[in-house]
Amino acid sequence: MRILLILLLLTAAPALAQTPGDTEVEVTSTDQAVDVEPGLADGRIAERIAQILDATGWYSDASVRVNDSIAFLDGTTTTTERKTWARDLAAKTTGVVAVVNRIEVEHAVELTIDPAVREVRVLKDQLLGALPSIALALLILPLAWFAARLVRHILSWSLRGRTRSPFIADILARLGALPVLLLGLYLVLQIAGLTQLALSVVGGAGVLGIVIGFAFRDIAENFLASLLLSLRQPFARGDIINVAGQSGVVHSMNTRSTVLVSVEGNHIQIPNATVFKSIIENITAVPRRRGELDLGIGYDAAISDVQRIVNAVLSAEPGVLKHPEPMVLADTLGASTVNVKIYYWFDGAQISPLKLRSALVRQIKQTLMDAGISMPDEAREIIFPEGIPLQQGTGPAPVPEPAPKEGRSEMDDDLSAEDDLEEQMQVPIEGSNDTDLLR
Repeated sequence: MRILLILLLLTAAPALAQTPGDTEVEVTSTDQAVDVEPGLADGRIAERIAQILDATGWYSDASVRVNDSIAFLDGTTTTTERKTWARDLAAKTTGVVAVVNRIEVEHAVELTIDPAVREVRVLKDQLLGALPSIALALLILPLAWFAARLVRHILSWSLRGRTRSPFIADILARLGALPVLLLGLYLVLQIAGLTQLALSVVGGAGVLGIVIGFAFRDIAENFLASLLLSLRQPFARGDIINVAGQSGVVHSMNTRSTVLVSVEGNHIQIPNATVFKSIIENITAVPRRRGELDLGIGYDAAISDVQRIVNAVLSAEPGVLKHPEPMVLADTLGASTVNVKIYYWFDGAQISPLKLRSALVRQIKQTLMDAGISMPDEAREIIFPEGIPLQQGTGPAPVPEPAPKEGRSEMDDDLSAEDDLEEQMQVPIEGSNDTDLLR
């Protein structure tokens, strides 16, 4: 109630603030006259004008005074039109040469809903006049929507099998259906008489696109990168890749990121923009892979004998490919060993690199020990500042126990690739409901 009173006072403030001192006095010279008795005195003229004003009932405290044929009008009224009417009346009276209009206009404050009722009636009339356009718009918009969907399905069917990525085919189909929907919207605006608005909408679409592009630059960049990656397809689901300093098995790719499963079983999400701009190393793109081992032998060992022995071990291992042939090459001369590099090839799709490396290390070590090839450790110099007391033993020297020989292990027979990450590959992750662009 207090708020309503304040609003009423604010509305009435201009009328209440109007005072006689602030009233603008109008002075008008007459150029027309009405027929009255000639030679009337000023009092007779004032009496006649006052009678007419009182007869209308429009004026409060009306007072008319005529002095030397100049009429002075005083009083109050409710509208400017009535004030002007009184001035015109006095100006047309015979014997009046000028009019000084000092009638005040006081606007009465009324609580009424008439303006609201008038606005509602105007809106009702406008709504009734727009009903045909609204009905036609309600007919055109669904037709445009169904036509756009039909065009989309036709384009999707025609692009099926012509593009490698279903995601690209869906994007092209949507782009082809978009003009049909925009055409229907333009027709609706044209029929409604909003042609200028329609042109503004079409023209402002480009500006709006630029604004949205800047506001959602990262999202747009990742989306475009997903499109380009779908076209190029540098990797597939299940590939082992190194990208942006991360390594793992490719799980999926959506419109925002590429998901990897690390060897520890963790999910790694990399933004597609980062993937697209980074160097991608696809380890499993080609099944044939190369492995290498480092071997240190003593200076008293013949390098040729070591090469022959290691080549025999590599040739006997089923997991090592015969072509390209393995290589055993002398690499460097160390402080206490001659360092040898061993290169071999294997099928990365079928063979586990970790299991194969373990089997080769075990077999090469045992074979070289059986052949009497020394494999000394790194040379170390130990200094004893106070010396070490030595005593000559009197008993027989202990006989060292022979080193245990290692035969072929059961692990050497199972070199198949690991499937430990298969369970992790099936775990749903954030965004897994999105379309997988790698399928």
